[in-house]
Amino acid sequence: MSETNLNIPKIIAAFPEYGEVIGYKPITDGHINDTYIVEYLVEGGKSVRYLLQRINTNVFKMPVELMDNVMGITAHLRKKIEAAGGDPSRETLTVYPAKDGKNYYMTEEDGCWRMYNFVENTYSINELTSPEDFKSAALSFGNFQKLLADYPIETLYDTIPNFHNTPSRFKDFLDALERNASGRKASAKPEIDFVLAREKDCGVITDMLDKGELPLRVTHNDTKLNNVLFDKDTNKGICVVDLDTVMPGSSLYDFGDSIRFGANTASEDETDLSKVSLSLEYFEAYVEGYLKTAGDSLTENEIIYLPFAAKLLTLECGIRFLGDYINGDVYFKTDYPEHNLIRARTQF
Repeated sequence: MSETNLNIPKIIAAFPEYGEVIGYKPITDGHINDTYIVEYLVEGGKSVRYLLQRINTNVFKMPVELMDNVMGITAHLRKKIEAAGGDPSRETLTVYPAKDGKNYYMTEEDGCWRMYNFVENTYSINELTSPEDFKSAALSFGNFQKLLADYPIETLYDTIPNFHNTPSRFKDFLDALERNASGRKASAKPEIDFVLAREKDCGVITDMLDKGELPLRVTHNDTKLNNVLFDKDTNKGICVVDLDTVMPGSSLYDFGDSIRFGANTASEDETDLSKVSLSLEYFEAYVEGYLKTAGDSLTENEIIYLPFAAKLLTLECGIRFLGDYINGDVYFKTDYPEHNLIRARTQF
């Protein structure tokens, strides 16, 4: 069902009546799920807002298992936050069940929906303007890692198998080269050679995980800056959101991906490569914040390999962009024919 055909009042009615519905509106920032703010009028004339969200089942093909992950993670976080004297209503997400008692509402016609609390008096950041903001995000993601260090990882489902398995991504890239579905392979020879020369890097973290030299962790796997909510009064990060990709993995994936986007001095599709570099000021700020909260829960190898993780996750993302360019732009949205090639070049 397309977004324009959604019967939002019907879907709202599948959840308990928290008051009189006085309005709803879409949030357009997300690229995967469809999200709406629903506002209710409650006793005393106050209004309360909730988030209503449709899970994109083209991306997340196991929505029931995904919601099991979310329920387990948020329950664990809530206990830890309460024990530390925090406010779980603001420091983690809360899932509100549908009228049938399930933690989601799903039909073949409407898709799969869930309802979250709306964390008031917060904001998110899409573009960094200071190392202090990056450090604040690092404090939040590091704390997220620390609070989940003792989570029973065997209970988690892989919502997107091999999401940060770089050898698997490299194999996908080789398959794309062999098919050359777009006929573009010849136009990307320097970039292809760049990837092929770095095959040995791809397996470093996965090999260490297999050998027990790195611990398997609960990882967020999408540590973009805008997945942290900042308090408007303190300007501090207080809540990590977008938990759909929480899976077993390495803490190095989360750290490396944060550096990949946050410490880049240029936009993801900058055509002037002279503007692209790694900001050591931003890198230092993130490391300081991340280790302040997560440091005690990390092993020596995890700390040693933090810089390598930044390199590997940037390489992995570039491999994905280049592979999609060769495949004919079937995964990432593009604005012009060379868009994915340009994106790959900035990563490399």
